[in-house]
Amino acid sequence: MDNGAVYNQTTELQREPQSKPCACACTLHRLTPQRLLLKAAQALLSLLAFILEEIVESCILCGGLYFFEFISFSATFLSILILTVYCTSAYEKVEKDKLIKLDFWVTTVVGVLFFVASIVFAATSDKSSVETVAIVFGFFASIGFLADGIHFFMENRKVKENKVENTGNTQNTPENQPLNN
Repeated sequence: MDNGAVYNQTTELQREPQSKPCACACTLHRLTPQRLLLKAAQALLSLLAFILEEIVESCILCGGLYFFEFISFSATFLSILILTVYCTSAYEKVEKDKLIKLDFWVTTVVGVLFFVASIVFAATSDKSSVETVAIVFGFFASIGFLADGIHFFMENRKVKENKVENTGNTQNTPENQPLNN
């Protein structure tokens, strides 16, 4: 006796396997428009600073130039990497809290280091036009990184204040009301 027909009708229907989103799919909805604009500006400004620094043909005191080169390339790489994680399906594979902390600290530290590197490069440069423009883009990029860090800090501060306000008013919740006798 073939019982296959009986069991097929009473069991759960087989679902189609869910298709995984394309690894190259891009979404811009995970960042607010302000943060997305800041992230894109960071990547663009640090890339421009790096490219302009690479155009410099000669230097007398090259230590500042090399430090600026290292920081501008690192800033470009890290900003593009973080933006890629936020905008692709890689975001689903990382822990959100760790990504947020990493984003904050990377953005803030890179902003401070970019600012220092721009100052050092400005102090040791030969004052050529290409060096001056690279330094200006370095300062603009550092302002972008620091503005993102400050914006991020202020957003989290507001969220924490709202949580404290909401948890502080628990007197009228049903769990705190006396039982009806």
